[in-house]
Amino acid sequence: MVSKTVKIEIQGGLEARPVAMLVQVASQYESSIYIETESKRINAKSIMGMMTLGLPANEEVVVTVVGADEEQALAGIESYLTGKN
Repeated sequence: MVSKTVKIEIQGGLEARPVAMLVQVASQYESSIYIETESKRINAKSIMGMMTLGLPANEEVVVTVVGADEEQALAGIESYLTGKN
């Protein structure tokens, strides 16, 4: 298991289209990927779950990844959330 605090640098935050793209990125990996805020822990591969977060730009979240390709998955999610993909 690996975890990292990541700042969302996507302009406009995680609205409908960016959430759909995040789910696509997460779904490329075998590992289980979770996005955590102060009060919620959501499966990053669940579009409905991710939509409930409504995260604004500059919000910090904890990305937790468990599985065979966890290092690559964490790097891919971080790259997407920080706009460096």
